[in-house]
Amino acid sequence: MNALLILGSTVVAGYFLGELAAKLGLPRVSGYILAGLALNPNLTTFVPPAFVASTGTVTNLSLAVLTFAVGGTLAFASLKELGKGILFLALGESELSALLVTGGLMVTLPFFVHIEGTYLTTILPLALLLGALASPTDPSATLAVIHQYKAKGIVSFSIMASAAVDDALGILNFSFATMIATILVAHTAGGFETLIEPFIAIFGAIGLGVACGLLFHFIPRLLHAEADGLLLVLLIGLLALAYGLSTTFKLDELLSTMAMGVMVVNFGNRRDRVFHLLEEYVEPIVFVLFFTISGMLLDFQVLFRFFPVVLIFVLFRSLGKIGGAYLGATVGRTSREVRRYAGWGLIPQGGIVIGLALVLQRNTAFGDLSSILVNVVIGATVIHELIGPLTAKLAILKSGEIGGGINPS
Repeated sequence: MNALLILGSTVVAGYFLGELAAKLGLPRVSGYILAGLALNPNLTTFVPPAFVASTGTVTNLSLAVLTFAVGGTLAFASLKELGKGILFLALGESELSALLVTGGLMVTLPFFVHIEGTYLTTILPLALLLGALASPTDPSATLAVIHQYKAKGIVSFSIMASAAVDDALGILNFSFATMIATILVAHTAGGFETLIEPFIAIFGAIGLGVACGLLFHFIPRLLHAEADGLLLVLLIGLLALAYGLSTTFKLDELLSTMAMGVMVVNFGNRRDRVFHLLEEYVEPIVFVLFFTISGMLLDFQVLFRFFPVVLIFVLFRSLGKIGGAYLGATVGRTSREVRRYAGWGLIPQGGIVIGLALVLQRNTAFGDLSSILVNVVIGATVIHELIGPLTAKLAILKSGEIGGGINPS
């Protein structure tokens, strides 16, 4: 196996199809996933299964960067400026979509999933985990539509602000769902140790992320190493350290790297510079590798077998996004346009949700459930990234914001 040849082909194929997708008006991530599908070992023999199986380190580091970037959206000053209307909007659309997907799958999964185990050890954990994965939104697809049509107004602003917050809510939902699902799958009795361990995993991860964020603040100052390249080296090193230590001590890896992002964006005088460097020089290669490899992981037999579950997931999540946005915006007393149209711009999904699914795939406790979950999520992502730009265009068209509109301030 010529690993460098395969890696180079992966990057070039992802880049090429990503740019082609962008020229067709689709999100680049759709092109990356299609490149992965084209190189999938189940379709071609160019990429051996052993290569895909060895990509854990790359995908874990990519996920650390993605969750750090999510944490970087949670600047306290910006959240305060958004106001309660946007926060209620994000809370409504993220949580109602999670609840509807969980409830819908609890009822329908027994008709499509037939694996060894009881309802409590198979159906309920899978419904909880897929429900948690319904919360995040991929803002890149909607952002591309907003830029393409030069949309400006309160609906466009509300959609992007809500998408920034619901990724963080999705990670929290996922952490708690994983905690409950692990207990259900493992048949644990619920003693004191069983109850306390998940909280140690969550709060220990937050503490570790805070510590790494403080290290990132003080180390360059102490060593007088403020060059852009050196900051990126230290950032990647600390992210890998936070993720690796979390794995070693059985803490929540995603919360640790997200907490580090929260620390960096809220404390320190180089936050704008750091996230600009990350966006310009690190995220492009991370996105290409991460999503192209994700496409390689798709098992077509599993996807076709459980395609009805994919459709159910997409349906209930869409209802949750639209209905939850309306409910949250109503409680937050936002404008009529935001209540009616913001949810339609929150349909796209990708990015972090695939990473969360891959985390479960490497958890041996979930067995066959993780394979079902990964393939359902990737299949749903393809659908969401295809229909999402259309619903986002509908939202800004109906709200009258194409070419300009109401200023959000």
